[in-house]
Amino acid sequence: MSSSGITPGMLRVRALKVQKVSAQNVKDALAAGFRDFFRNPMLSMFFGLVYAGFGLVFLAGLVVYDNLWMIIPAGVGFPLIAPFVAVGLYEMSHRYKTGESFTWGEIFTVVLRQQKREFGWMSFVVLFIFWNWIFVAHWLFAVFLQWHSISSLTSFWTVITTTTDGYVFLAVGTAVGAVLATLLFSITVISMPLLLDKEVDFITAMLKSIDAVQKSPLVMLGWGVVIAILVFLALLPAFIGIIFILPILGHATWHLYDVAIKDEHVAQ
Repeated sequence: MSSSGITPGMLRVRALKVQKVSAQNVKDALAAGFRDFFRNPMLSMFFGLVYAGFGLVFLAGLVVYDNLWMIIPAGVGFPLIAPFVAVGLYEMSHRYKTGESFTWGEIFTVVLRQQKREFGWMSFVVLFIFWNWIFVAHWLFAVFLQWHSISSLTSFWTVITTTTDGYVFLAVGTAVGAVLATLLFSITVISMPLLLDKEVDFITAMLKSIDAVQKSPLVMLGWGVVIAILVFLALLPAFIGIIFILPILGHATWHLYDVAIKDEHVAQ
């Protein structure tokens, strides 16, 4: 530590500058995401397959334990954990940019190594918010729909689309879900790739991510809506679409991060 009490790590954090992003930046990032996907589609799809597999196991659990009513809330909240699954995709795009070659094993090693860094804390934050959404959905169900007979997904859908209680459940659930989704998106959209790319703590990463959203609110939140819609639609055909959509969005998110965060050189 220097006489001023500032460590090189501190100077490194201070050098990270958040920049505004435009709609064109988003389009360029999405185009780059497609290019990165087709550079190594098998490896990219592997990460999509992992995400889809986790989703199917989660869905099977809801069926086995007779919690079919949770399928819609879970389907809405499930895309929120996508950034954590996309770590390998971020690393691939990073290496494409720097011109580094890599093997599957090297990418997996990077992914596994994150458990020893700040990603562990970040994953805790993500899962905490996700499970809070599930808890809120359960509470809303108990408040508004407990008197209705729901024995299948079809009967659940009928109740929420044809009854007053169902309308209120949807309205309140949508409002609460939108708040939680916006919060989680704001703290992860930049922080996840930043934690992979730089040696920063997870609090700093979240603050930088929030700053990026605040500086370009319409563009960044619009990007969040695009991600949520595409992932949700991709989940519908038995999670098959997610095998392709998640990798493309993961690669694109890295490129958008690369525009939003600039690492300025600071004299040490």
